[in-house]
Amino acid sequence: MVGPQRPQFVLFGSSIVQISYANGGWGAILSDVYARKADIVLRGYYGWNSRAAVQVLNQVFPKDAATQPSLVIVYFGGNDSMGPHSSGLGPHVPLPEYVEHMRSIAVHLKSLSDTTRVIFLSCPPVNEAKLRESTSGIFSELVRTNELCRQYSEACIHLCREEGVKVVDLWTAFQKRDDWLNACFTDGIHLSAEGSKIVAEEILKVLKGAEWEPSLHWKSMPTEFGEDSPYYLVAVDGKTTLNPSDWTFHREIQWD
Repeated sequence: MVGPQRPQFVLFGSSIVQISYANGGWGAILSDVYARKADIVLRGYYGWNSRAAVQVLNQVFPKDAATQPSLVIVYFGGNDSMGPHSSGLGPHVPLPEYVEHMRSIAVHLKSLSDTTRVIFLSCPPVNEAKLRESTSGIFSELVRTNELCRQYSEACIHLCREEGVKVVDLWTAFQKRDDWLNACFTDGIHLSAEGSKIVAEEILKVLKGAEWEPSLHWKSMPTEFGEDSPYYLVAVDGKTTLNPSDWTFHREIQWD
């Protein structure tokens, strides 16, 4: 492990987490925003549902680890909400079972330490027409509908209220944008850069508004090796240097 040790933020979930560094993804955005402040750790598993997730909780988040994460952001539900396959195989998880799996995840993560914070992401909507167009012939009986996504999203939000867990309502956040159907997805379900911007913005809103001690909002966290240095570029006065540690000029979006 490299040092100095920083707070660790873990992204835990299915494909929307695994590929969150692709296509201007929200994981990449968070890594940029939290540069020199926290380490973003990816634990994303393409195709997984909540049933698979609970089976590895103790391996991914062992309670006896020397260091526990400061924040875990969790997304499962998109695969769970798919309609059941006639064979009994596939990712579908009945809604009551999904809720109990997510409850188990929440309880486990909150037990890791007194300062481990948790944010759940609810199911976003999908572009059903685009999904049908882009689905490969190798798949059988794929059923993804916005009605199912809505049900699982609402169940996730309700569970979070019961468990005292922060939640991002992606179902609602996406649909605030008039062109969400065409702008937010690469294939009807996985996120484009525009979709990921919504996810990142909503996560940062939660982090800014949370009354956590210590705060995990990026503007409130110390910058690693943020001290002034005689080795930085010299200012126009010819006598001092300019400390670039917290410069954000490179960002197309100045995140709050």
